Amino acid sequence: MEDFRRVADSIAAEIGAGRLRPGDRLPPQRVFARRHGIADSTAARVYKELTRRGLTVGEVGRGTFVRAADPQPGPALAEPAGSKIDLELNYPVVPEQSKLLADGISPLLRADVLESSMRPVGAAGTALARSVVAGLLARGEWRPDPERLLFAGNGRQAIAAAITTLVPPGARLGVEALTYPVLKGIAARIGVTLVPLRLDAGGLDPAAVEAAARKAPLKAIYVQPTMHNPLSISMSVERRAELAGVLARLDVPAIEDTIWSFLREDLPPLAAFAPERTILVDSLSKRLAPGLSLGFAAIPGPAVAGMAAALRSGGWTPMRFALEAATRWLTDDTALAVARAKQRDATMRQEIAARHLDGFTIRSDPRSYYCWWELPAPWRADTFVAAAARHGIAVTPAAAFAVGRNSTPNAVRLGLASPPPDILSRALATLAGLARSAPDDLVAE
Repeated sequence: MEDFRRVADSIAAEIGAGRLRPGDRLPPQRVFARRHGIADSTAARVYKELTRRGLTVGEVGRGTFVRAADPQPGPALAEPAGSKIDLELNYPVVPEQSKLLADGISPLLRADVLESSMRPVGAAGTALARSVVAGLLARGEWRPDPERLLFAGNGRQAIAAAITTLVPPGARLGVEALTYPVLKGIAARIGVTLVPLRLDAGGLDPAAVEAAARKAPLKAIYVQPTMHNPLSISMSVERRAELAGVLARLDVPAIEDTIWSFLREDLPPLAAFAPERTILVDSLSKRLAPGLSLGFAAIPGPAVAGMAAALRSGGWTPMRFALEAATRWLTDDTALAVARAKQRDATMRQEIAARHLDGFTIRSDPRSYYCWWELPAPWRADTFVAAAARHGIAVTPAAAFAVGRNSTPNAVRLGLASPPPDILSRALATLAGLARSAPDDLVAE
């Protein structure tokens, strides 16, 4: 009888070469035994050995499947250049996430359901999807009209479509003086002029909108009222109402980005105060997972047709499979469970940051996945970013967020979501030590 380890080695080689891929189902043990000319008991030992090696996973009632490779551990600070601890990209993932999402999506994998899920779908999605997303976006007494909801492949596409709908090429779009970096790229491609608007401790200053509009017309503003990226500011209810009043007087529409608002659900959106002039944009990339995302927008009635046309012409309509998966996750409370886990995770990561960065000038929110670090003298943001990179740590300079020619703050944004907590802790300890030392090039001066 052939040694079971040799048979296991051959299957392991098939997996390593990619001929058996994650998710592939191995044949029942009896069938496997006949194919390989071995006893049923030997086949059972082969399957047990493959599971022991972490190459397969058994699911009761379904069979044995090739499992996905475990993610590579976060790089140690002492590892050579080329590896990095990423505090730039900010994609939160919690341990229970994959199991929750897998359970929710498994009914879609039945052949009859999958066939339906592979059919194309337009920007209007489905009636069920519109209904459940309206429930997701609802805050207090405000709930968007499901018939005014449209879908995109992701949040970025929804933002691009909203800008295309409201702002002609060459026209002016008011934005917070520190804004989402991707927005800057979208505006450049579309040919829209960004007008920086003053921020204060309460968020976007409504008086700044009026001042900018007096100089030249604004076609719209883009604003992040809740968990502003990168400052983590959330505008008060009073500030939102004041801003809505200014927009009404000026007859200026708003694009409201609420993608991080799942971390703070106690505030109504700007759309609740200005429903007929606000396009509210959100997505599932941060709330659930970036790899199977879905963007959506609640739109004032007059703008629905234009937004739908922009989504179609840009090729930004959603994938049906993602839409169906999201609908299931939202109706069976999977999305709620994942969001709650991420809220707890963000709080834990903020506690790590507060511990290591105590004594520095930090702007954040205890519920946020990022923090804004105003660097101590004599550090400059560009020098600090370069020094951090030499330690294998990537951070984002303030210049990435700054709009216009006004002076850029001497600060960096730290994204807390991506590294494992222990790696995050070590990285922040290293950065804190770095900030307390003088940069070499400035000492030489």
